[in-house]
Amino acid sequence: MARLDGRVAIVTGAGRGIGRSVALLLAREGASVVVNDLGVAVDGSGQDSGLAQETVAEIEKAGGKAIASGADISDFTAAEGLIRTAIDTFGRLDVLVNVAGILRDRMVFNMTEQEWDDVIRVHLKGTFNTTRFASAHWRSLRDESASNRIINFTSVSGLHGAPGQPNYAAAKMGIVGLTYSSANSLAKYGVTANAISPGASTRMTDSVPTDRRRARNSSADERSPDNVAPIVAYLASEASGWINGRVIHSSGYEVSLYNNPQPISRIIGTGPWETDALAEQVERSFGPILGKKG
Repeated sequence: MARLDGRVAIVTGAGRGIGRSVALLLAREGASVVVNDLGVAVDGSGQDSGLAQETVAEIEKAGGKAIASGADISDFTAAEGLIRTAIDTFGRLDVLVNVAGILRDRMVFNMTEQEWDDVIRVHLKGTFNTTRFASAHWRSLRDESASNRIINFTSVSGLHGAPGQPNYAAAKMGIVGLTYSSANSLAKYGVTANAISPGASTRMTDSVPTDRRRARNSSADERSPDNVAPIVAYLASEASGWINGRVIHSSGYEVSLYNNPQPISRIIGTGPWETDALAEQVERSFGPILGKKG
């Protein structure tokens, strides 16, 4: 048996790039897949419904089951319809993979309100929208023994702070917070929530100016989006229930587990701090850790 036999998955942004690679692998592993994609340009403009259908056709040619969806996940009502499509078509929903996104890169001091709003709307609100309706469905089933999965996509842009992507970085770190919250709130309904930080060559990464890209010492094969898909397939399986509320980086042939944020140093007083006394203690205790000189 394939790892995902009998399971039903939604993959957003599955017309191209990482989303497409994920949808194809989930289908090869036995899942029935709702392939969601608006077919927009990197900046969110335009629309091409044929891209989702192309992924579906490739899945069906290989003997898998899939259906295309052009639902706009940034629209609350449309996201509800996407969840309903999976349930009405395949009779259930087991896995939600949130990949879809756009870019509107600019330095923070030059960014327009619209550029900020559009990226937050697609990435963060879109991930909330699909998660909201998928989780409501799973909660209604009241099955604590279920093996339902939410797999979100964050980015090193947020985890490390890309200078020319304040909107994207904020959205991607917001998704991490949403993932933590969902992991804590949905476990009792048989749901795990984790986030993938991918490293691959895609339309998005190729659109970043050369001087802002991270150094690459890997081959084109190693940077393929196909290399991100296997960890998603594992997390989508029933066997992954022991992982919940974590961020996992997948790039090339490497998969890494991030630590969840926790204090690395503490200053504990005996009463309210005076500013000068606190400043002295902060410099003494935190300074060596952060490389303060003098």
